[in-house]
Amino acid sequence: MKFIFVSGGVISGLGKGITASSIGLLLKSRGIKVTSIKVDPYLNIDAGTMNPYEHGEVYVLDDGGEVDLDLGNYERFMDLKLGRDNNITTGKVYSAVIEKERKGEYLGKTVQIIPHITNEIKERIIKAARNSDADVAIVELGGTVGDMESMPFLEAARQLGRDIGRNENAMFIHCTLVPIMGAVGEEKTKPTQHSVKDLMNAGIRPDMIVCRCKEDITEQARRKISMFCDVDECAVISCPDARTTYEVPMILDRQGVADYIIKRMDLKYLCKEPDMREWKRFVDGIVSPKSEVQIAIVGKYTALADSYMSHLESFTHAGSQLNCKVKIRFIDSDRFMSENPAELLKDCDGMMIPGGFGTRGIEGMIVAARYARENSIPFLGVCLGFQIATIEISRDVLGLKDADSTEFSPETSNPVVHIMPEQLKVSGMGATMRLGRFRTAVAKGSRAEALYSGSYCDERHRHRYEVNQDYIQRLEDAGWKFTGRSEDGKRMEIGELEGHPYFMAAQFHPEFNSRPLSPSPLHKGLVMAAMEKKGIRK
Repeated sequence: MKFIFVSGGVISGLGKGITASSIGLLLKSRGIKVTSIKVDPYLNIDAGTMNPYEHGEVYVLDDGGEVDLDLGNYERFMDLKLGRDNNITTGKVYSAVIEKERKGEYLGKTVQIIPHITNEIKERIIKAARNSDADVAIVELGGTVGDMESMPFLEAARQLGRDIGRNENAMFIHCTLVPIMGAVGEEKTKPTQHSVKDLMNAGIRPDMIVCRCKEDITEQARRKISMFCDVDECAVISCPDARTTYEVPMILDRQGVADYIIKRMDLKYLCKEPDMREWKRFVDGIVSPKSEVQIAIVGKYTALADSYMSHLESFTHAGSQLNCKVKIRFIDSDRFMSENPAELLKDCDGMMIPGGFGTRGIEGMIVAARYARENSIPFLGVCLGFQIATIEISRDVLGLKDADSTEFSPETSNPVVHIMPEQLKVSGMGATMRLGRFRTAVAKGSRAEALYSGSYCDERHRHRYEVNQDYIQRLEDAGWKFTGRSEDGKRMEIGELEGHPYFMAAQFHPEFNSRPLSPSPLHKGLVMAAMEKKGIRK
């Protein structure tokens, strides 16, 4: 097993995850089997309890792991299926070490950061890598070099590189910032030099430096960084602002990044030149679309785009395939309680209500769903959005004025959405939750069958509440057809409204399985319906 460690310095948000994902894609395009691991220095066990405003969306894996959104980048770029062990947090590490100490596994020794914490980190990295059966594991070290909480992980990476051998088995890639200062546009390499110095103080000398910058760095800056940071000049990589993050792999490939890594690590590849033709067509579809539609995302966390990262990427994937730019308008659902829906949705060609928890903003979402239903606006509901659509139809079509979810109104006399009967344990929480991949049987002749091109789909879930079976028949008689159900038929998974151009919703999260070359069927369906509403020919 060979390891590539990707670290970052100067500031956060430089794009370590995109860099790691892009390198993985380039290696995979040469026939090298790769996997990815994300190290997060926060004390949370996982991302499941984090507020979306604090950390962005919670990304869900097939095995039910609630993880950092960077794992979504890994899966999308490299078309991988990762597991919860591919996300290592300080919380997981310290919890495991303390549990071992309580059991006496350290035989009475004084438990310390070194070697006990660092050994636990190394063991987890090695375990995740080995379980993947990959040739190369790309490990992103979260945080910024110099952060106190990141130090144990840097030390573990240094030790692991020493254990397996730096010559061919371990490589360190450092992402830094090269700002342009002043009216003359002078590049400043000092931030990079100081960042590399901090990394070297931790005992790690980088083998490659990826320079984030507004424009391509000059040869003079490249030579300067090479000299002061003791890195090969051809290993100083310029990564300027791109038109889309999906363009980054091609930017790196033009500079021979994959070739350098393959030679440096003596990797056995299947093809000398990567076949990036499909990827290039995908990027061309993003940057040079022939048409444009606007989709409104009506939700609770609209002040932070990262809260809906996978939805945004799903619309990008669908738009590229349809040669249509999908502009997103974020609208806080509370606004629908005091403002005219027609004005809020002016110039919007479609609407989506995504997932969420808690009572805030719910009534505004119901108003928005009603407006979409009554005015033939293409609509997609996801998770909470599926429940909102069911509540709205129950109230305004069936006439059950107090219809609600027991999450929002525990005493309602018409609980059309209620908590799941069984208790599915979430690690450490004891709360009901349905997490991970489950199969949905799709009704023959339905729109869902056409979109999924088959009689079933495997999608990821994250919910505690579901549609109450006692109301199924009345809802279907009213035109709200449940065309997707769990394999045992007990859980409602997909809803389609009869007589509407496109009014669909799903209890699962189709955005987590969307890929650049294989978009989420439900998001693609919404974009197609928006294009049709606008009179755009596919």
